[in-house]
Amino acid sequence: MIYLLYALLIIATFCFMEGVAWFTHKYLMHGPLWYLHQDHHRPEPGWFEKNDAFFVIFAAPSIALFFFGWRDQLNWMFFMGLGIFLYGMAYFLVHDIIIHQRFKWLRHSDNTYIKAIRRAHKMHHKHLSKHDGESFGMLYVARKYRDAVRKEKKSAHAN
Repeated sequence: MIYLLYALLIIATFCFMEGVAWFTHKYLMHGPLWYLHQDHHRPEPGWFEKNDAFFVIFAAPSIALFFFGWRDQLNWMFFMGLGIFLYGMAYFLVHDIIIHQRFKWLRHSDNTYIKAIRRAHKMHHKHLSKHDGESFGMLYVARKYRDAVRKEKKSAHAN
């Protein structure tokens, strides 16, 4: 029974992190922490960006939860840290590999989700300042982007 609770905690933490990512992206990265995030909207030469610091910032609670959740005996904090870690891995896969293609994998996918997430992120990046942004989430794609991709696919198959 305890393992089921731990699995539910991992899933709940993972899902909660999408809200945390949305909130911090909209109100912190496009607010007081814009100086770290702006080079993501206005790329500068080089492979790394100041924006990459957010990987470290988001990893810190996960590392702390792993440490305190493993220290004496395995407890709920470890599994919460695991949920954050898994969200971070999913974020890296979606944001850095699928969307920005830092690694040239999945470049020509016809998957509706992948196309919709790329479209949503493209709409986010059309704004070069910290104001007037849209689509701040990462793994959840607004319905309008999914519907637009489906409509394009349907019209392409009809022709």
